[in-house]
Amino acid sequence: MNTSPVASYAQRLLKESGLTSSHEPIDAMPVSVLLDEHYRLTGRLGRLATEKDDTFRLRTDAGDYLVKVSPPDEAEAVVGLQTAVMRFLESAAPQLPVQRVRLTVGGDDSVTIRLNDGRTRILRVFDFVEGQVLADANPDAERLAEAGEMLGLIDVALRPFTHPADRRGLAWDLRHFHRMTELAEHTPSPEHRRLAQSVFRLFGQNVVPRLNDLETHVIHGDFSPYNIVVDPKSDHFVTGVIDFGDTVRSAVIFDPAVPMANLLGRTPDHPWRDACAFAAGYQRRKPIQASELPLLPVASLARLTLRALITNWRAKRAPERREYLLDHAKDDWINIERSLTVSLDDVIERLRETRHGHR
Repeated sequence: MNTSPVASYAQRLLKESGLTSSHEPIDAMPVSVLLDEHYRLTGRLGRLATEKDDTFRLRTDAGDYLVKVSPPDEAEAVVGLQTAVMRFLESAAPQLPVQRVRLTVGGDDSVTIRLNDGRTRILRVFDFVEGQVLADANPDAERLAEAGEMLGLIDVALRPFTHPADRRGLAWDLRHFHRMTELAEHTPSPEHRRLAQSVFRLFGQNVVPRLNDLETHVIHGDFSPYNIVVDPKSDHFVTGVIDFGDTVRSAVIFDPAVPMANLLGRTPDHPWRDACAFAAGYQRRKPIQASELPLLPVASLARLTLRALITNWRAKRAPERREYLLDHAKDDWINIERSLTVSLDDVIERLRETRHGHR
């Protein structure tokens, strides 16, 4: 593998993010024992597919819960950050439908599991958020805007939040995107590598010179359509916000860039339409600074490119999660190509129009 400084930086970041190694999935039996001992919860555990945690749905007579066991490579402080941000939002913005963390019978947020090799894993229990995810809802422009409003409200609420681990290294944090170019070497398609290089160039020209002066605070980090629970029949379209696993202190515009990236190309003839609809709603609650708005389309393309690159890289190293990983990113390169056919100046102008229409 490439051993240049950039390559070693990328490898360290991927490792710090818990993405470099595969681990044996934890058996349901010891998890059941811990749930009974520490939470007085018993029921049927069903495993769910996720990116890196071991995740289960616990069905009990009193209701359902989500159970997560962190991967061995994820630092305890990082898990603590994820829990702390959810606790903060529960207190600072209780009206927001953020998933709740359950306490143990001893009043703790989690249970530490010590492995035979000396490593630790953290078990946590959350309320289970019923409903369909936005990715399966086929939302129209106004519903997408409502989802954007929810992220805007979360970002406004998170502004004062701090935590000792919030400056952690995270491969998904777009602050590092320009230093992840080695990932393109692991993409077998020359056309895909060309697309990646185009986005790296755009990011290097437009975003990198501004990184140090962008508005920055802790963000959700992964407000994807798979982490937004909705009810199309409800007046409050978004009924749940889940998975704070990528929480980090970073540029605030990188937060809406994540869902926008996921929406790129959803309507092939108008590849930016849904992403712009989301941004319109976001700016109703959290107007983006005029000087930063032109960077948002590039950041969205960077996020989609990063997912395509990391997914391809990880699928080779974590065969037990290969199907899950590739399913989430199966159309990424097509959507990147479609989005690059549109003038970014036109996209920026459309975003400016939505900014002036915020309430």
